[in-house]
Amino acid sequence: MRLSEFKRLIEAEFGPNLQNATPANVREFLDRLQQDAYAERKSPRYVLVEEQAQSFEEVVKDFFARVLDLPEHEAAILLWTVAFELAFAAIEHQYAEQLDPLFRSFEE
Repeated sequence: MRLSEFKRLIEAEFGPNLQNATPANVREFLDRLQQDAYAERKSPRYVLVEEQAQSFEEVVKDFFARVLDLPEHEAAILLWTVAFELAFAAIEHQYAEQLDPLFRSFEE
């Protein structure tokens, strides 16, 4: 996917300034995007990848090192989606902390 196509997809989903983005619909969009990407790459055989990393830190380092080898438009899309996911996950976590006291009173 080209960056211009990705931008059109994002704007169609969330509006030109992402004004319609919420933690819930961002998660749904990213899940669909990942499913579509998997469907395009799906092979008839299951491929088992042997992971050499021994910690989450090593996985993260490997991910970012591999991104540097991607074509620029692929790297930009991948890094943008990771940042988008992390940012909205943080927002969701913040909402959960703010709303938790309200729902805790129902449990008691």
